[in-house]
Amino acid sequence: MNISTLVTEGDINFSEERYKWNNQINDVLTRELLIDDARYFLHQSMSTPCLDVLESCTGSGMTTISGKHLLDFHGNNVHQVGHGNRYVIRQLIRQLNRLSFSPRRYTNRPAIELAKKLAGLLPGDLNRSLYAPGGTLAIGMAIKLARVVTGRYKIIALQDSFHGASLDSISVGGEEVFRKYMEPLMPGVIHIPQPDTYRGIYGNSEEDQIHYAEHLEETIKKEGNIGAFLAETIRNTDVQIPSVAYWKKVREICTKYNVLLILDEIPIALGRTGEMFAFQHFGIEPDILCLGKGLGGGIIPFAAMVTRDRYNIAQDISLGHYTHEKSPLGSIAAIATIDFIQKKNILEKVKADGTWMKEELYRLKKQYPLIQDIRGLGLLWGIELVKNPKTKEKATKEAEKIMYECMRNGLNFKISNGNVLQLSPPLTILRADLEKAISILASVIKQQSF
Repeated sequence: MNISTLVTEGDINFSEERYKWNNQINDVLTRELLIDDARYFLHQSMSTPCLDVLESCTGSGMTTISGKHLLDFHGNNVHQVGHGNRYVIRQLIRQLNRLSFSPRRYTNRPAIELAKKLAGLLPGDLNRSLYAPGGTLAIGMAIKLARVVTGRYKIIALQDSFHGASLDSISVGGEEVFRKYMEPLMPGVIHIPQPDTYRGIYGNSEEDQIHYAEHLEETIKKEGNIGAFLAETIRNTDVQIPSVAYWKKVREICTKYNVLLILDEIPIALGRTGEMFAFQHFGIEPDILCLGKGLGGGIIPFAAMVTRDRYNIAQDISLGHYTHEKSPLGSIAAIATIDFIQKKNILEKVKADGTWMKEELYRLKKQYPLIQDIRGLGLLWGIELVKNPKTKEKATKEAEKIMYECMRNGLNFKISNGNVLQLSPPLTILRADLEKAISILASVIKQQSF
């Protein structure tokens, strides 16, 4: 098995560091539960068998059944308002006692209120919503709507991207750990290069990134029958932040060729970057926006697709038709999440925390040659590690060792693209906990640098 091609989050089930981790678990109950977990769940990469057993979570951290506390800088990107947010939980309890489920043939006040709230937050005529139980399903609905609106079935997406784990979403996504063994995938998907802001094939300055957008235009003209371009506004996994010039050119191209621009902000919306929606940094509007993960307050699986009023033309088909489509619980969790972000001035806090994080991480970069690049915005940061600054060889083993050692010392995060430490703490995190996390990370990186 070619392990190197499957190293994405650094916790694959058969690496050397994983075996070391398993062997050092000495809590009897933890070992028993992990054995049962491995016995009764279907095994898959980046999941079962699991690393540890959680007992509780609150705010910025999680506690295992053996009593170990971890600051959670991973959270599967659902913890914008922290784990176990009491405000969200109170609203959910109130809703549970009133209306816990709404069949599709009926609507409910929370669902309507959320749709109105999203329309009020978004610019222009982005005011038509459709809900689903998860972000993957929102992507699927967006792909279907693009076919209805344009009458074209082809879609352009970015290489090595991630948009979910269903067959249609892995077709537009590009990560091998999801596509392996899955051929044939959905037809009509064309992948073009990511606007890689560090080692880009066209260069790495803001103006150089225009060439990535020009590649999109060339592909649209060459292929024909293109209905949509799907991309993350900011690539979440290894934190790639395209330039304003890139996104303005992409928007111009999509408008010129009547190609719908679908932005996947499932992991990064709701304040992660310091704005409610990441596209607000770039002065553009999508035609379809996909939201999820943190939309459910880190508690309820919930997602939404929002599109333009004029694209409300699919009345004769079912784009979603999911059992929990107008979930009153999902809707109330989303309303509470947005309200909490606004009432607590979370966006301003994230901007200030982002400035602090940038200074601290760049300070580490100056100290340790292992750190090749720092990328980030708000409370989304990537630390790229290389063995040799000249050859740019990925420090994959070093990254994995750092991740496991940080977990032993109380800091949880993921690795992306084999060598990028991705840091995504709750937006509610206290500055003292940020300082503690960076202190743990600095200490461990220092150990790997000598």
